[in-house]
Amino acid sequence: MAVNVRRLSCEPEAVFRVLADGWLFASWVVGASRLRDVDADWPRAGTQLEHSFGVWPVLIDDETTSLEWDPPRRAVLQPQGWPLGEARVEIEVRPHPGGCLVRMREIPAEGPGRFIRAVLEPYLLIRNHETLRRLAFLAEGGAGRR
Repeated sequence: MAVNVRRLSCEPEAVFRVLADGWLFASWVVGASRLRDVDADWPRAGTQLEHSFGVWPVLIDDETTSLEWDPPRRAVLQPQGWPLGEARVEIEVRPHPGGCLVRMREIPAEGPGRFIRAVLEPYLLIRNHETLRRLAFLAEGGAGRR
């Protein structure tokens, strides 16, 4: 299980405005290269984003499902990343002096990734460090639905 934490200079609601705008997903998630569709009710639990990951010309079409949506405290997503499988990504946001703390936990949930967690974890920590950095740029800059 990979756990990353970052302090942001914005209120928790700003983070959730970015998360709520599914069309911004590829802007903050490292590896997501494009969005193909966003359910109209995103991010209500059970809704999905259709996205691709990789670098052209090697792109894999996948989906991410919202499992839990409790703004401005918690969101849980289940991205697909076959052939490695699926993950469970928990994003928790807490107020902090001068802003908020964002904690992202990624756990391989389905497929071969569950069996090579120790190999994947260092990569996930590095990737999610950058993912939170991008999320911070967007949230602190005021991106997302208003």
